[in-house]
This record gives sequence, structure tokens and C-alpha cells, in this order.
Amino acid sequence: MSFELMVLTAASLWGFLQLVAAAQVANAQYGLKWAASSRDVEMPPLKPIPGRINRNFRNYMETFPFFAAAVLTAQAAGVHNELTYWGSIAYIGGRIAYTALYVSGIPLIRSLFWNIAAFGMLAVLAAPFFPR
Repeated sequence: MSFELMVLTAASLWGFLQLVAAAQVANAQYGLKWAASSRDVEMPPLKPIPGRINRNFRNYMETFPFFAAAVLTAQAAGVHNELTYWGSIAYIGGRIAYTALYVSGIPLIRSLFWNIAAFGMLAVLAAPFFPR
């Protein structure tokens, strides 16, 4: 397995962990009856920390498909270079740091890590155009 596919696997696991965390904090706040329901009833907003965990997961799901497509495109093209290597590291590292900062409620610097992850993803996307 290529390094980039290993990072994609790690990013998938990271996303799954965020899904579980978001579900668990919502279940803890709203209760098991709500968790087992069809969720047709409007609920009050999640409290600050559970809300951050949930919003962070939603944000992750906005970028992850693009990262997955980038890695799979580079893999299909047979491109494994500095852009795919460092871009993959920047994506997963940036997203992990972003999560910690977002859940902790630290503004501004978290946006820096979102941008690091985004540029990492763009590097992987660009790699097939610059094979070596």
C-alpha cells in the first residue's frame, strides 16, 4: 500500500472517530429515547462542547471527499512524489490540529490549521499535473 493510501486510511479512521464522538455527545445531551427515534422533533441546539464536536465533524465531511478523490486520482495516475507525500501529511496533521483547536474553542489559529489541511489537499490534487 502506498504512503498516500495509508494516510487516506488514517483520515477515514479519523473521520469515523469524529462521527462516533458527535453521535455520542448528542445522545448524551438528548437521551436514548431521542437517539432511538426518527428525530422528527426539533431539538434545542447542542451545548457548546457537543455543538463544537458536531460542527467540527460536519466541517471535516466537507473536505474529506475532496482529499479522498485527490489521493485516489494520484494513485490511479501512479503519481507518488513530494506533493502527494507532504500534501497528505499536511491534510491529516492540519485536520487533527484543527479538531483539537475547534473543540477547545480556540479561534483564529484553528483557521491556520484548516488552511494547512486545505493546501495539503490541493498539493495532492495538483500532483498528477506535475509528475516526476
